[in-house]
Amino acid sequence: MGYTVGQVSAFAGVTVRTLHHYDKAGLLSPGDRSRAGYRRYDDADLARLQQILFYRELGFPLDAIAEILANPQASALEHLRTRQRQLTEEITRLQRLAEVAERAIEVQQTGVSLTPEERFEVFGEVAFDLTYATDAQAKWRDSNGHREAMARASAHTKEDWRRLMAEAAAWRADLLAAHDDGERAMDIAEEHRLHVSRWFTPCPPRMHRRIADDFAADPRAFALVVPPSQQRPGLAAYLARAVRANALRHIHVEEPRITDHVSITYEEH
Repeated sequence: MGYTVGQVSAFAGVTVRTLHHYDKAGLLSPGDRSRAGYRRYDDADLARLQQILFYRELGFPLDAIAEILANPQASALEHLRTRQRQLTEEITRLQRLAEVAERAIEVQQTGVSLTPEERFEVFGEVAFDLTYATDAQAKWRDSNGHREAMARASAHTKEDWRRLMAEAAAWRADLLAAHDDGERAMDIAEEHRLHVSRWFTPCPPRMHRRIADDFAADPRAFALVVPPSQQRPGLAAYLARAVRANALRHIHVEEPRITDHVSITYEEH
């Protein structure tokens, strides 16, 4: 009895137009026709269609498929080997493109235009979570401070990052010492505020409070300034309190309301 073109289209997952094209190209001509002249496909036709679809999935052009099906014993293996080499080369090319795209995303989101090797060399164990960068980009995309920080970060040279990270490491040591002995908290906070202003964007006290609030609320943010291996219980909250106290001693009159925010991006993957 055979199968109609509509039935074959449905269970093979191809369009009727494609089946008509295969017929016109001489690649798959149904073995029978109904009394009304409609195409009827038998089991052998379906087996041939399965082969055609297999080779199409591998990216073979129709003329190559026709050649393989005309003499499968002589040509199929050679064609498959050639196609395997082509696919392997294409996979390698796409992997390189994916790496380039990933690199571009990292630069856009973190502002650090160093290679992964340079990042490891410069940043050591200070790590940056790209999910935080993505969230920060979405949250602060309208912030002039955030945009300026990203622009300045991406313009930093490797030597700039070396100096920046040395300064950050010295500040981190002071923070840990201050947390342990309870002294100099506000001075440590002020050093961090000036560090942000020096390397990223002007950071008035009100903005600094918002940055410190992020440190206390989001471990990914705090990991930008203190890697997990150096953190202490309550350290992020301690820093946030110190920043708030430092802000109060600098704000003698009410400043205009500041809505900008910056996410700091000295980090490493």
